[in-house]
Amino acid sequence: MTAPLLKGMEGAFIPVRNPRKSAEWYERILGFKQLYVDEEAVTMKISDKAQTVITLVRTPNHHPMVFPENEFGVGKYYNFIPEDIDKAHQFLKKHDVTVMPIGGEGETRFFTFFDPDGNPLGACQ
Repeated sequence: MTAPLLKGMEGAFIPVRNPRKSAEWYERILGFKQLYVDEEAVTMKISDKAQTVITLVRTPNHHPMVFPENEFGVGKYYNFIPEDIDKAHQFLKKHDVTVMPIGGEGETRFFTFFDPDGNPLGACQ
């Protein structure tokens, strides 16, 4: 096969205790916009530029996402792309979001932060 079979990612699913309550945080802190609201899930648009949507899915016996132990050092499933990684990091800290220090070097820098349900999320630039 010479051409890719797939052209992108439509959506990512994040387990949460209460989709509507979590959606408020994702909207207020990350700027995501609600597209579809249901008792069991809320689908959100990341930005006008992004094709990928995020769906917050109610999980009654919620446990934060845990990435399996590995030698690569990754501990989260999703990395979001900020306009400015330093500003994003400062903003999250200012709004009392649990944020890890910025790592990486050169043009590739990244950090991990946590949503209210304890799910690790990443920012990478």
